[in-house]
Amino acid sequence: MLKTPYLLFLGDAPDQLAAKTAQGVRDWRPEFALGQMRLANCKADLGLDEMDIAQAWEAGARTLVIGAANRGGVMSDDWMPILIEALEKGMDIASGLHDRLQDRPEIVAAAKASDTRLIDVRTPQNKYPIGNGAARKGKRCLAVGTDCSVGKMYTALAMEKAMREAGMKATFRATGQTGILITGSGVPLDAVVADFMAGSIEWLTPDNDDDHWDLIEGQGSLFHPSFSGVTMALIHGGRPDALVLCHEPTRTHMRGLPHYKLPTLEALRDLSLETARIVNPDVRVTGVSVNTAAMSEDEAKAYLTKVEDRMGLPTVDPYRHGAARLAEAL
Repeated sequence: MLKTPYLLFLGDAPDQLAAKTAQGVRDWRPEFALGQMRLANCKADLGLDEMDIAQAWEAGARTLVIGAANRGGVMSDDWMPILIEALEKGMDIASGLHDRLQDRPEIVAAAKASDTRLIDVRTPQNKYPIGNGAARKGKRCLAVGTDCSVGKMYTALAMEKAMREAGMKATFRATGQTGILITGSGVPLDAVVADFMAGSIEWLTPDNDDDHWDLIEGQGSLFHPSFSGVTMALIHGGRPDALVLCHEPTRTHMRGLPHYKLPTLEALRDLSLETARIVNPDVRVTGVSVNTAAMSEDEAKAYLTKVEDRMGLPTVDPYRHGAARLAEAL
């Protein structure tokens, strides 16, 4: 378990999406988000109090969370003095980057000298089985997207909240670094050896009560050439009974790939169903989640109505307007 509260370190994030780890903690665990620290060229802002290491320590911060999730998960050399200062002050450091804290000798030495902890969230903590595609008791819902970073985690978290408020049995199952930092448990799927990826999701979503729903955090996109593998593992390992389609309507291309356009929601529906039916012939698409953060309220409502009429499915922005209708659809 991480010591709270947190100082969220945004580093030199080039845009708001690059700070999605910190943003997720800020939105879903605001009581832990004490303040933020940014480098001069950082383009992301959580709207939290700006603090340096000394100020954060005096205010009570006990863990520095690296909140940037850049392409490739690389730790910048420019961050090193700040990370070492945090350790020397007495803070633990938690990171969800592929570039591990434990692989940086200067960081390891500073943590040892100060008796502080280095928590690499993206390092698998368990031995996972090879997936077998067998049916399990209970029900499972997976969020799938037209692209990366379109709101799949927010959708699953919002649905869990709405379902619990409605008296339904529901558990959010984290599959990425941000979800794990929010909930304290899960599988860092993109760091699992490929042969065991599907099996790790079977392990994460075991037998449960017949009326219990696992809300599985989605990753990547079947249409994204860089990250489709994690999506396939989630579909086959999760063996979902329901799929929720996730989309961000203001994008003009795949994140990080300007030469690839986003697929339509219809294409996402059809390919996701075809892929999921390999392990569960009865799977259904039950709703559409749209990230309307870049739209005005009127624009958002008009777009949601248009998509709902076109797709014939409950269509909402679950973070902006709540996920009750997505819960009811299950």
